[in-house]
Amino acid sequence: MALGIARRNASRNGKGNGSRNSKEKCFSEWQGERSTGWQIKGSSCVFSVFPGFAYALAKQLHSQFHGLPAISAGAALQEPRVEILDLRHFSSLDLRPLIEDETEVWSRLLSWDYTGSADMILRYVDAKILPGYAAVDRGRVFGYSFFVYEGSKGVIGDLFVVNGSRLSEPREVESRLLTHVIETLQQSPGIHRVEAQLLVHEAGVVSRPFTEQGFRRHARLFMLLPLATAARPALALPPEIEIRRWAEQDYQAAAATITTAYRGHVDSEINDQYRTLSGSLRFLNNIVRFPGCGTFDPEASFVAVHKRTRTLAGLILCSRVRHDVGHVTQVCVLPEYRAHRIGEALMETTTENLRQRKFSLLSLTVTEANTRAVDLYLRLGFETKRVFDAFVWEG
Repeated sequence: MALGIARRNASRNGKGNGSRNSKEKCFSEWQGERSTGWQIKGSSCVFSVFPGFAYALAKQLHSQFHGLPAISAGAALQEPRVEILDLRHFSSLDLRPLIEDETEVWSRLLSWDYTGSADMILRYVDAKILPGYAAVDRGRVFGYSFFVYEGSKGVIGDLFVVNGSRLSEPREVESRLLTHVIETLQQSPGIHRVEAQLLVHEAGVVSRPFTEQGFRRHARLFMLLPLATAARPALALPPEIEIRRWAEQDYQAAAATITTAYRGHVDSEINDQYRTLSGSLRFLNNIVRFPGCGTFDPEASFVAVHKRTRTLAGLILCSRVRHDVGHVTQVCVLPEYRAHRIGEALMETTTENLRQRKFSLLSLTVTEANTRAVDLYLRLGFETKRVFDAFVWEG
């Protein structure tokens, strides 16, 4: 495998050390594909953090592909023999050991089964349609980062470097991969917004390349609830509100509820899909129909309905991220109903459903500045397990 990579790099990169010819050739290849009708499209959640990413990649053959600007195809790092190369130079065989290490990290840190997302990454690597960069040392891929496009927005999908501690500067490879990706997106024609959420990286650890390029930074919490705890007494809802299980016909009403609930909210700064009805519909479609945030679990997803008008007052959506672990992908309540503890009732309904089905854990992510939600989750028994960053750039 190492020999195969070395031959491929030699044939593609000329002298192999970031020469002018290799840069121009890499840029020419990406630009040449603009006429093939490809565009890798993404949305605000990449695989586990951004639920739209699976859907985004599934649609990438349906419109024009963005060419990468002339970022170095073989930029040498401080350590000898370490290069940053175009991800399309490699196959699933080259990346599989790295992806298997990443799958283990997701399981250990987050109790998530990452194999579905990992398989999808490897399929798109083999199809040569996943834009990004790989870190290579002596023929071995030991780090990578990729991204997608959605119209005028770019989404950074992942960053992972294995065994970074063996380097003299452990974070250098991560920073250089991110710098390549950020510069590529910011220089891509028509891209005016870039989003990133890197869940397995603690807050601040990889922030430097983002802050240096003018990104806004939002702290987010990964919270976990053990379901072995005793069930709480059921809340008394207002008599005009009922909670029922999610149904397919709830799509349009749910999208309208999400758009209204997040108007002026900090989360609409992090995820611009919340700002419009069409964006909220894409968000829902991504969660329910594509495995970007685990597998949608309709049994544990509910809506709060006003009995007389039959309108939605709030909703909660849940996915299965491991055979015994649920993850709340969305919970929101319309502003006029927030004083009635409907959000709390929705959370407890989902929690009790999972508990009865012998799930062991329920996880969620929440923006730290959303103090009202954070206080609710703490009151329900959730514990903060990780603090990570969400980054947004607009130019």
